[in-house]
Amino acid sequence: MIRITDNIAIREYEIREEFIRASGPGGQHVNKVATAVKLRFDAANTPSLPDEVRERLIRLAGKRMNDRGELIIDARRFRTQERNRQDALDRLVRLIQKATVKPKARRKTKPTIASKKRRLEGKHRRSQTKHLRAPVTHSED
Repeated sequence: MIRITDNIAIREYEIREEFIRASGPGGQHVNKVATAVKLRFDAANTPSLPDEVRERLIRLAGKRMNDRGELIIDARRFRTQERNRQDALDRLVRLIQKATVKPKARRKTKPTIASKKRRLEGKHRRSQTKHLRAPVTHSED
């Protein structure tokens, strides 16, 4: 079990890992060893997450979510397979923890009378500045 919060844990079998060759530093070694990790978690169909957390996770995941509802995390930051594996798992846990936080509800507010007055005075000053920049026209009487 991978503990996310006190109430939420996901089972290891819900996570699939695929090891692929990574680009970047490592010399000849990088061409021979599959150190990068592609972690897949079926977020849309997992029984481990409450519905509201699942919906927030899908929204937070964005382009990391595929059309089947799988969350895909690509970890290739480190040179060893084990560190990349741990990095991918940590990123998954952090993302799910972020999804457990309920967003604060926005309350509508009205601008104060003073702020309205300041805004209009600023607009008036700007209008005067532009008016004074206009070319002077001579009227023939």
